Amino acid sequence: MQDTLLFQGMRRRMIEKLAEVGIHDAAILQALYAVPRHFFVPKGLEHLAYKNRALKIKAEQTISQPLMVAYQTQLLKIKAGDKVLEIGTGSGYQASILAALGVNVYTVERIQQLFENAQTLFNLLGYSHIQMKYGDGFEGWQEQAPFDKIIVTAAAPEIPQQLIEQLQIGGRMVIPVGAEDKVQELYLVVRTSANQFKSQVLEKVRFVPMLKGLRD
Repeated sequence: MQDTLLFQGMRRRMIEKLAEVGIHDAAILQALYAVPRHFFVPKGLEHLAYKNRALKIKAEQTISQPLMVAYQTQLLKIKAGDKVLEIGTGSGYQASILAALGVNVYTVERIQQLFENAQTLFNLLGYSHIQMKYGDGFEGWQEQAPFDKIIVTAAAPEIPQQLIEQLQIGGRMVIPVGAEDKVQELYLVVRTSANQFKSQVLEKVRFVPMLKGLRD
C-alpha cells in the first residue's frame, strides 16, 4: 500500500477539521498527519480512513475515530521521551500516533491475530521503539512499570487497580469505564501519591469491552 497524494490530502482535511473542534496540540496534529491511517483499516475501507468514524477491523474489534484518538492523546499531556503504556493495541493506530510523538511505547494486546497484524505494520512503518506484549490488559506490564502515562482503548467494568499501581506518581491515565450495553464514561486518572489518586469523568463514550484472558 502506498501513501499517495490523494490520501495525504484527505489526511490534511481531517486534521483541519480536528483543529476546528478542539484538538489544539500542534504535535498531535503533526503526528496524525505523519501516520497513514489507511494502512490500519481493512482492505476496501481505505476511502473511509480519514472520516471521523470508527471502523470495524478483525476479531470483532474497531479502530477508534480520529477525534477520539486525538482527544485521548491530548488528555495525556504527552512529552517527548515519556514512557507510555497502551492497553489494547488493536489495529496499531493509536500506538503509532504515540510513536510519532517521540515517546517510548509499550502496548499490550490479548488477541493473537491483532498482535501479529500490528507487529507487521510497526515493522513496515519503521516504529522500532514500540514494544509489544501478547497479554491480558488488566495486568498491564508490571516488568516495565512504572509508566508516565497509560492509555486504555477498551471499556473496563471499573478502573483496574493494577494499572493505577503501574503509574508514576504524577502520572496520568485515560480510560473508558462501563459495560458494553450501558453508559460508558471516559475517565482521567492522576496518581497523586503512593496510595492515592484522583479521577475525573469527562464525557460519555462508546468503546468495545475490555476483556480478561488471551484469545487466538
